[in-house]
Amino acid sequence: MSNYTNLPAPSPEQGLNRYLQEIRKFPMLEPEEEYMLAKRWVDHEDSSAAHKLVTSHLRLAAKIAMGYRGYGLPQAEVISEANVGLMQAVKRFDPEKGFRLATYAMWWIRASIQEYILRSWSLVKLGTTSAQKKLFFNLRKAKARIGALEEGDLRPENVRKIASDLGVSESEVVSMNRRLSGGDASLNVTVGSDGEGSTQWQDWLEDESADQASEFEARDELEARRALLVEAMDVLNAREQDILRQRRLEDRPVTLEALSEQYGVSRERIRQIEVRAFEKLQKRMKELAAEKGMLETA
Repeated sequence: MSNYTNLPAPSPEQGLNRYLQEIRKFPMLEPEEEYMLAKRWVDHEDSSAAHKLVTSHLRLAAKIAMGYRGYGLPQAEVISEANVGLMQAVKRFDPEKGFRLATYAMWWIRASIQEYILRSWSLVKLGTTSAQKKLFFNLRKAKARIGALEEGDLRPENVRKIASDLGVSESEVVSMNRRLSGGDASLNVTVGSDGEGSTQWQDWLEDESADQASEFEARDELEARRALLVEAMDVLNAREQDILRQRRLEDRPVTLEALSEQYGVSRERIRQIEVRAFEKLQKRMKELAAEKGMLETA
């Protein structure tokens, strides 16, 4: 695992066009081949299998990265961050869940890119909460929806509307709008010189391939589920908690055989405890979700 992030891969630093040409040489994987490679990585930490999984999805990472080209950051670095997210996805991918790696990897790739953007932009010193990140990525879209795209300082009613829609304070909307409109970030610099057809950096801010608001809402939901999980674990005894954690909550699930040796019981007995503990946990999570008014997302 320690050398996982050092898996060889073409570097965007060699030139963007050349890099895009190079990654097209890696073949796409058929579902069965992808499954077998993922199993080799999960079961045996086969770095060559992980390498094939990564390289076969470099085109996906690059495509998503190109959707973020309007932030004034070196495209090679954005692609590199996308590749980091891809490698993290491969590291955590469970082929037994029944979906393709690309579906799972998209979230990790976008999350990695967005975190890099927020780290890099001097204007986002506050960008630590989901609501503030949503404001950064969605302010221009929110202004367009209410016909305030050309406003400098927003009118009070528009500030209130945007703050309500994005779940932030009115002062944060005002501050972010002023910064995006011409503070430290030169987002209003014209790209091109074709007169009326010219565009600005900020015109490229929206990633049409992704809905950042939905992604941050999904992340909020994931955090809520995790909080429910932690609270619901109290319904299990110590042995049930330990077996469930080792079987279902670890990056590398412990085998039934290993746990049977640890507890001095049969593998079938471990499996029974795992199944019963999972059922108890699900039931308790639903109860807690209902109590907290979260049943629809639990």
